[in-house]
Amino acid sequence: MVYSPAPWHLQGYAVQTLQLVDVARVRPLVPSELEIVCLLPGKTLGGIYISSYGLGSVMEYNELIVVSAIASYAGKWGAWISHIYVDNPNSAAGGREIWKLPKELAQFSWEGSDSVKASPLGYRVTVSQGNLQLCSLNYSKQSFALPVPFSGNVFSAGCSNLLMFKGEFQSRIGSIKGEVEIPEESNFASLKLGQPLLTFGCEDMRLIAGAPQIVGNRAAEFSY
Repeated sequence: MVYSPAPWHLQGYAVQTLQLVDVARVRPLVPSELEIVCLLPGKTLGGIYISSYGLGSVMEYNELIVVSAIASYAGKWGAWISHIYVDNPNSAAGGREIWKLPKELAQFSWEGSDSVKASPLGYRVTVSQGNLQLCSLNYSKQSFALPVPFSGNVFSAGCSNLLMFKGEFQSRIGSIKGEVEIPEESNFASLKLGQPLLTFGCEDMRLIAGAPQIVGNRAAEFSY
């Protein structure tokens, strides 16, 4: 596989949902060394991020990220990614080897236009692995957006170490309508990601995925 070293510079479009996740459901997917941050009693914040990276990116590909919790370790906060899918083998290899993220290959189908409605909201993106549908996100057209810079940390885990890397993000962001459909057979159906609290469209997006740093040791194995 051929991929560039970190950081990766990516450009394109994305749809991001925000959802509440039961801590009890996500706890088995998070290393025991990480404390899950609760926004409400028994609830942490998660969401689904689906993007398409195009010209100007370190490589072109589509991506689905399932953020299943906000976690903390030694005073540092970050998102925990339990599932992540791409349609480029080089991206999958780089994600696993550089960031120790559990990237798998999947297929992406984007539908909808100003003249053709793919869903009641106008647009749909579906992510599948062969005959297994992982999720479908129906979303509306973005009509109003503001330029927003943002940076945040993401945890990941190697065989013996806890890692953290920073994502730096710039985009024109606007609130849109979104509906998530996750079949019972999906790999992350157990998280019970329901109707989003909020859904955002991210246009003219520029994302920098920084190099990971070791922040701690892992005491025991865990499985995604």
